[in-house]
Amino acid sequence: MDLLELTNRANAAGIKLEMMNGLPIWEAFPNWRHQEAIDRIRRTFATAPKRDNSQTDDCACVHIPDVYVLFPDGSLKRPDVAIYCTMPSEEEKETAVKLIPEAVIEVVSKGYEVKDLELNPLFYLSHGVKDVVVFNPATLNVSHFRRNKRNHYLSPITLELECGCIVTV
Repeated sequence: MDLLELTNRANAAGIKLEMMNGLPIWEAFPNWRHQEAIDRIRRTFATAPKRDNSQTDDCACVHIPDVYVLFPDGSLKRPDVAIYCTMPSEEEKETAVKLIPEAVIEVVSKGYEVKDLELNPLFYLSHGVKDVVVFNPATLNVSHFRRNKRNHYLSPITLELECGCIVTV
């Protein structure tokens, strides 16, 4: 049985299954408050206005919730929101997306704080994700990770991502 088939079986059982650096990680499906936070955040996406003529690449700010992303090392992650500048290919709508997201937003699940705040940001950044935003709905804390930088805020905060998207968390 391949990994995607196993994840589909886990989904049917109400379990979110990921593989990170060869380590299987599972968690219960998020609760209603978690999903509500994701929906609220996704409604705020916009494209940042261009500051000068040197910005030539427009980012479409495609934000996809809860999609499996297959990383080059074989890791299979399911970020709460994956942000892309272009829509992933048609065939990836049936399987895992192989395109690395420009940014990722994770909403902290109770009992999974270490995974969400310590393991995930380092993993995503090491694979070329430019911005990792982690929101804790219980505390309203927002952590914004970039390659050599970590900022902390209190929600609501509007952030401009490196790809040119604006989002309020």
